[in-house]
Amino acid sequence: MSDRLLYENPLNTRYASREMQENFGDEKRFRLWRKLWIALAESEMELGLGITPAQVEALKAHAEEIDYARADALERAVRHDVMAHVKAFGEVAPEAAGIIHLGATSCFVDCNSELIILHDGLLIIQKKLVNVMEKLKNFALRYCEVPTLGFTHLQPAQLTTVGKRATLWLQDLMLDYEALQNLLSAFRLRGVKGTTGTQASFLELFDGDEEKVKQLERKVVEKMGFSRVYGVTGQTYPRKFDYQVLSVLSQIAQSAYKFSNDIRILQSMKEVEEPFEKDQIGSSAMAYKRNPMRSERMGSLARYMLSLPINSAVTASTQWFERTLDDSANRRIVNAQAFLTVDAVLNLYMNVAENLVVYEKVIAKHVAAELPFMATENIMMECVKAGGNRQELHERIRILSMEAGKRVKQEGGENDLLERIERDEMFAAVHGRLGEILDARKFIGRAPHQTEEFIAQEIDPILARHKELLGEKGEVHI
Repeated sequence: MSDRLLYENPLNTRYASREMQENFGDEKRFRLWRKLWIALAESEMELGLGITPAQVEALKAHAEEIDYARADALERAVRHDVMAHVKAFGEVAPEAAGIIHLGATSCFVDCNSELIILHDGLLIIQKKLVNVMEKLKNFALRYCEVPTLGFTHLQPAQLTTVGKRATLWLQDLMLDYEALQNLLSAFRLRGVKGTTGTQASFLELFDGDEEKVKQLERKVVEKMGFSRVYGVTGQTYPRKFDYQVLSVLSQIAQSAYKFSNDIRILQSMKEVEEPFEKDQIGSSAMAYKRNPMRSERMGSLARYMLSLPINSAVTASTQWFERTLDDSANRRIVNAQAFLTVDAVLNLYMNVAENLVVYEKVIAKHVAAELPFMATENIMMECVKAGGNRQELHERIRILSMEAGKRVKQEGGENDLLERIERDEMFAAVHGRLGEILDARKFIGRAPHQTEEFIAQEIDPILARHKELLGEKGEVHI
């Protein structure tokens, strides 16, 4: 049967990186299961249970020998994935078969491995997030003094700069970074808790010695590279944690979605474009088109991510008492797809942010078309300083502005407000000086300095903290 006959997830085939796909792949998951079983057996041996060094060494020697076909066959027979892998592991290390998974429930390997996978996924996301931030930082500094129209309600407002606008995108990502750090700083494994979280089976193994049970948990968690565990659990780690993780991923997607929409609008105005390759086709019908494909894809994927946290919220809300199994099939899908989606979004974000094309002359043209209206207050004040009447000047400039606006909107002409002012004797005090008054750089306030200060104070410390992660490129394969 051809693979083309079967559905394949486009997150794997088109969008997400191999790095993130491998993080959620079976190979990593089942190797973690074996690492957890080894850590458990070794720690139980160190605390005096009847497990021999030879048995532990046998587990370590055969840890990499995973016969997936055999494990799949066993699962079809026993209808239990964990027990299928316990049996498969025991078959390659028969001398240790009897002590694998001793005292544990399935969630010992399932939950702890899932948490480690989520943790490693967050580190991949962190790496890509700070790389996007570095690329936006460079863009913001490069264009921090280039005046551009600011927009409120998608209508021209006071000027800002191209670089200052980029700091708004950058600040969104900074807030996402802070949320991600909070998640990582409080990260915990489930630990060694037993069937309903009471550690009863381990207490039985250690003849009621509670201190050894507590030592067992500490040892296993440390062998897995972590230091913190949930103080109490039912059978699973709290499913609310999945919601917390997906909420942070959603925040990143929200930031990327906002950026992608801004770029799409700017590209329609011909002010800023995402990269467009030499052989890229924008439209099958309209050969001249340069569609913002990357930004549109970012928005499309981000929209999917925004829908996922509610799924985890429902799962967390409907866990009965110590646990139910209606979370399992759902979480196999939603957790992995959330990470793959945001991974793909950040790959696109890196690519676009690093290769944005700015058309400064078009931006200047748009500024020039609107600046006369914005400069009327400055013109009026100059005339007042020369002895003019503020109310009379205001009424006259209102009339001239309406006439110029009519020419632009109804007649399709250029904005000739400045020419009207130059011809009007009431504004004689500014005649010959309008070019100086209308210097766009006088209308951008502190935008350049705000940009530099924000980056120096807020962004550079983050990038310095993660300098070893920088240098990533956002690859777009399709």
